[in-house]
Amino acid sequence: MSKTYPDRRTSVAPHTTTSYLTADERGAKGRALRDAVPRALHAGWKISGRRRDPVELLSESNEGRMLELIPIRFGRMSASPFAFYRGAAALMAADLATTPTSGIRVQTCGDAHLMNFGGFATPERNVIFDINDLDETLPAPFEWDLKRLAASVVIAAQHLELPNSEAARVVTDLVREYRERMQNYATMRALDVWYDRIDLQKYVDRTGDPTIVADLRKRLTERIEMERRKSVPDHLYPKLVSQEGVLPRIKDEPPLIFHPTTEQGPGLASGYGEAIASYRESLAEHIRMLFDRFHFVDMAIKVVGVGSVGTMCAVCLFMAADNDPLFLQVKEARASVLEPYAGKSLHANHGQRVIAGQRLMQAASDLFLGWTRGMNGRDFYVRQLRDMKVSAIIEDWDTGILRQYARMCAHALSRAHARSGDAAMIAGYMGSGQTFDDAVCEFATEYSSQNRSDHRLFVRAIREGRVNVQVED
Repeated sequence: MSKTYPDRRTSVAPHTTTSYLTADERGAKGRALRDAVPRALHAGWKISGRRRDPVELLSESNEGRMLELIPIRFGRMSASPFAFYRGAAALMAADLATTPTSGIRVQTCGDAHLMNFGGFATPERNVIFDINDLDETLPAPFEWDLKRLAASVVIAAQHLELPNSEAARVVTDLVREYRERMQNYATMRALDVWYDRIDLQKYVDRTGDPTIVADLRKRLTERIEMERRKSVPDHLYPKLVSQEGVLPRIKDEPPLIFHPTTEQGPGLASGYGEAIASYRESLAEHIRMLFDRFHFVDMAIKVVGVGSVGTMCAVCLFMAADNDPLFLQVKEARASVLEPYAGKSLHANHGQRVIAGQRLMQAASDLFLGWTRGMNGRDFYVRQLRDMKVSAIIEDWDTGILRQYARMCAHALSRAHARSGDAAMIAGYMGSGQTFDDAVCEFATEYSSQNRSDHRLFVRAIREGRVNVQVED
C-alpha cells in the first residue's frame, strides 16, 4: 500500500504531502518495462545501415581542439584497439543510440571504460574507489554506461591475450555484480545509499576469491602509498616547478607541457583574473576562504589522457607562501558525446555540467571542484592536480585480477547510478536471473569485434595519409 510523506523532488509546495511508491511497486514498474523492451534485445551488436565512417566521425570530434595536439591524440589512439577504444567515446555514443533502451535514465558517466575508474583521496584523506573521469557525464539510459564498461573489459582481456572464454566469464560476472549490487541498493534507505563508498584500504568482496582480493588490495595499498608520496608538495613542487627570477615557474616539457601564447590563452596579460574570479564564485563559501589564502603564480598547458588530447587542459600554480603551493588542474569541458542522442545539458556552462555530475555520481569529491569560462568562450572545470589519484596499470594482469577489478568497477557504477536513478526500478527491470547478464555479455563481445574493425580502418587511414599522427617515445 502506498504511504504519504513529503517529497521535495516534486514541484508541490512545502509541507504538503504526495504519495510515493514502495520499493516493491517501483520494482514492478521496472519489470513491466520488459514488455516494451525485453532484456534479450540488449544482446548482440549489429551495424546500423546509417552508421557513419568512424574515421570521419572521429575527425569531426577534433573541431575546436588545438590543431597542433591532434596528431598526439590520434597517435595515442593508434597504439592498440584498447587505446583506440579509450579515445573513441563519441563513436560508441553514436552506436549505443541505435540500440534498444530500457527507458530508465540516470546520471551517466558517459565514458565508463575501466580506465576511468580508480582511487583518489576524499577531503578526509581517505582513499576511495570510484569513477574518476566524468567529462562526458549526462542523464541517459543506465545501460549505456554498463555496456561501455562491459565492452572495455572484453577489449582489455583481448589486449592481455586472455582466452575468449575467460573474457566472457569476466564480463558476465561484471554484469551480475552490477545487477546484484543494484538489488541491494533497492532495499537500502536513501541516506544509506548516499553515504555508501568503497574504501580501498578496507576493501572486501565476500563473493570474490579471497586470495585474489588480498593480492589486489596489496597492489592497491602499494600504489596508494606511492601516490601519497608523489602528491605531497615536497615531491610535486620541485618536479613541476623551477625558480626563474623572483617567482617560481612551471617547467616547460614540450610538447606535453608548455606555456600558452596570447592567442592560445586569452587573459594571459591580466593573469586570468576574470576566469579565476568566476571560478572562485563557483566554490562553496567556506572553500572560498581557503582559496583566498592562495595567489595565482603561473599556468601552463598540460596534455593529458587520450580522448582529452587537443582540448585546452592546463595546470595552474597558486602559492600561499614560499613552501605552500596549490596545483589546480583546469580542463576544458565540451558538450558531452551523449548530447546528440540523450538531449542537451540543463547547465549553460559545460564545466558546471561536469561538476554537477561529479558531485552526484561520486561518493566524495575534491574540495576545489569548480567551473569557469575563459575569455575565448571555452568552458572549464577545475580540480586539484594528482590528489593521491590511483589509476589502473593493467599490463601484468591475469584473469583473476581483471575479474576482481571489473567487479569493483561494477560496484562503483551501480552505486553511482543508484544515487541519481531509481534502484528498485533498475533492479526490477534486470531481474534476478542471468537473462540480462548474458545479453550484455553478448553485446560486449560482439562490440569488441566492431572496435577491432574500427581500429583497423583507423590504422589504414593513417597509412594512406588521411590521418596525421605523432607517436611519442
